[in-house]
Amino acid sequence: MSPHRLALTGIGLYARSRTLPLTLALLAGTCAFAAEAAHRTDDVQRAPGWSAPVVALAPLLAAALIGASLYAPSEELDRTAVRPWWPRRLVHLLALSVLACAPPALSVPGDGPAFVAAASLRTLLGCVGVTAAAAVLVGARLSWLPAFCCVGAVHLASGGVRGWAVTVWAWPTRPGQEAGAWLAAGAVFVLGTALHAALGPRPESPRAQGPHRPS
Repeated sequence: MSPHRLALTGIGLYARSRTLPLTLALLAGTCAFAAEAAHRTDDVQRAPGWSAPVVALAPLLAAALIGASLYAPSEELDRTAVRPWWPRRLVHLLALSVLACAPPALSVPGDGPAFVAAASLRTLLGCVGVTAAAAVLVGARLSWLPAFCCVGAVHLASGGVRGWAVTVWAWPTRPGQEAGAWLAAGAVFVLGTALHAALGPRPESPRAQGPHRPS
């Protein structure tokens, strides 16, 4: 099938309406940013906070890009479609999440500390979950904001705090191998993904009226 015909199929139209080609290009740029940041910090003496661009910033950027791609330009058409849209939404979110896992996996070169890659991967999954849930609650265009606020607030509030509970609620700041942080981030990812697949993004068009119903 030619590229022109593929662009006119259901998959091609879906990808264009969600600006997936642009999202994929920007995710590739995020991957390059994370890898470059890791290489630069690996070449110099590590100081406190040296891994912040890799552990926090790159996953946040990737989650924001994924959240923006969840925007539905025609919510009314999606809601009244003959076939249910939740499988498309689920595949869309999971596929981009898998692709976004490349920056954490490639962010630490050579013999760098493995906890940085694990922590950045966990942060990515948790932030994608927050972003997906935010798309349902506040709309895809602002879905990046709760994740940025969550990570920023946790970084401010978790300094010097001890105990098992902090490994759960402060999952964006914890070392890569802590089970509580992984369970919390994983639960957020599953919940956000399920909410978005079932309900879709909040309508943002002025013409979209009525309750937010699953399609």
